[in-house]
Amino acid sequence: MPTPIPAQPYPYPLPATGLALIIIDMQRDFIEPGGFGDALGNDVSLLRSIIPNVKALQEAFRRYGLPIFQTVEGHLPDLSDCPPSKRDRGHGPIKIGDPGPMGRILVLGEPGNGIIPELAPLPGEVIIPKPGKGAFYATDLEAHLKAQGITHLIITGVTTEVCVQTTMREANDRGYECLLIEDATESYFPAFKQATLEMVRAQNGIVGWTGFTEPLLSALALQYDAPVVA
Repeated sequence: MPTPIPAQPYPYPLPATGLALIIIDMQRDFIEPGGFGDALGNDVSLLRSIIPNVKALQEAFRRYGLPIFQTVEGHLPDLSDCPPSKRDRGHGPIKIGDPGPMGRILVLGEPGNGIIPELAPLPGEVIIPKPGKGAFYATDLEAHLKAQGITHLIITGVTTEVCVQTTMREANDRGYECLLIEDATESYFPAFKQATLEMVRAQNGIVGWTGFTEPLLSALALQYDAPVVA
């Protein structure tokens, strides 16, 4: 029987099998001072605030032997997978592929494209490079999920209204039951985050559920009969 987790708009059914953690774009260029997000004038400290909760979930999933998938938004060095409409949008001083404080902006393999040290993946954990906002577009994420029999996704990361929401909507269209962790996702714009949370759980959960880290950790401990990682 699934373990119910307190959530909105109603309890989320934590399954006995088929659960995975998705960590969206916790990469240096978005999170760290001196990165791309900072260069665009954003307050990256807002995003850094969720690191402890994402880390706690990452450690719990590792302890219980549950799958973890991390994504990084990035493009090939020749930008052949970056449409001009994406690169040119915004008329900002720094564009995708330009040199930045942490190497070329949003280019795979550059220092800024790496996952922050606090959430560094272990050997064998899957990293999904994605050229778009959603984690399913032009990636092999769905193949990994199907191969492991995944049906339920715990979704975390940044930013709430862009890559996180896009991934959650893509997952919902594919039949996955998604719980977005409110205190493990963040935006440079608090109002955008709040609006996204409300959209996700509107109309009795049209896209999915929203909940918090501690109830999920407690439910995992109950489900797997082991102490939660401190």
